[in-house]
Amino acid sequence: MFIRFFLYLGIAGLCTCTGFLAILAIALFRFRRPVPASSVSFIDLPPVTLLKPLCGLEPNLRENLASFFDQQYPSFEIIFGMRDDTDPALQVLRSVQRDFPAVPVKVVFSGNPQWPNAKVWSLEKMCAQTRHPYLVISDSDVRVDRNYIEEVVRPLLNPATGLVTCLYRGIPTGGLWSRLEALGMSIEMTAGVLASDLLEGMKFALGPTMAIRTDVLDAIGGMAVLGDYCADDYVLGNLVYNAGWKVELSRHAIDHVVLNRSFKSSILHQVRWMKSARFSRPLGHIASVLSFGMPFALLAAAAAATLHHPLLALVLLACGLLNRSLLAVLAGGIAVGDRNAIRYFWLFPLRDLMGFSFWALSFFGNTVLWRNRVYELHAGGKMIPVRSTVETDVDADSTPVAVDHLA
Repeated sequence: MFIRFFLYLGIAGLCTCTGFLAILAIALFRFRRPVPASSVSFIDLPPVTLLKPLCGLEPNLRENLASFFDQQYPSFEIIFGMRDDTDPALQVLRSVQRDFPAVPVKVVFSGNPQWPNAKVWSLEKMCAQTRHPYLVISDSDVRVDRNYIEEVVRPLLNPATGLVTCLYRGIPTGGLWSRLEALGMSIEMTAGVLASDLLEGMKFALGPTMAIRTDVLDAIGGMAVLGDYCADDYVLGNLVYNAGWKVELSRHAIDHVVLNRSFKSSILHQVRWMKSARFSRPLGHIASVLSFGMPFALLAAAAAATLHHPLLALVLLACGLLNRSLLAVLAGGIAVGDRNAIRYFWLFPLRDLMGFSFWALSFFGNTVLWRNRVYELHAGGKMIPVRSTVETDVDADSTPVAVDHLA
């Protein structure tokens, strides 16, 4: 009796993940439709400030930074944020800046963070140094094309749009675990975002790119309202949406470089992300189990084999493999143009099993490790340090902020 229950449960799961695949196909058709072009000429595009927090050396850091300097855009400045001038990323930045002397650059040294989210603390200090009303926030581990700024800023010229965000391709940096995490970014993440956009609209943002106007940021309370949250990107997009502005998903996809090469670092990073999703949007996180395919396919196939139906077991397993292959092609290959998603589609069933494992692990405990510090997650995605992240007795309002004008 229990074996038949598992068989039916597995078949039901295969049905739901097939339904998810159908939703993705519709969402992809909608996403790929041409959008009306902005009537503003290139030369009249507004000046922009790029905000980029840095912390330590990362794979491909120089190449990533150079892609933001080498932009085809009329006028922009770049503000980098670091904790202090001992950060080794500063030397990489200075080297890149020498290759692009015409780009105005500032470096803000924010000091020790006074909020749980150190990145948001740095962004708060960086925002105080901006000169332009259009801001583009991006992570240090992304690489972009030369038309990137134009692509994410043009939608913001519409007063009804408050924030623009981008899908991204995972770029592995060596090894199996890096490859599998990259596939998760290109396929699993993309599929989930497109499906959410179709079913309920964009009510969140994706951290690798968040373009926003200063009037919108001020209206929701500024960067300070994000300082206690782990998923600051989700909260920022949600606040903008709830304040009455549109959050737009750009048709422009960027490269997201995978920093984790070892099994341990990759697992810790992905479980942390899953736990963050669990606390930030609990109902959506629970429902996301219906999008996985291979766990249900294996469960149904094992039950069918136990019931002495080997042919049925093979058919059910084949259905799961076909489903995941199609998902890899649609989400990774077509939506974000990741050739590796198609080339390594045969690895995605394994990645799907891993994703399900991370989802299951996210329900165990409420602590995460982030940059060698342990935090507790609470309702809404707020995080509280188990050990204080403040290393000085200086008050937040009086923390000295140094600004280095490199150009």
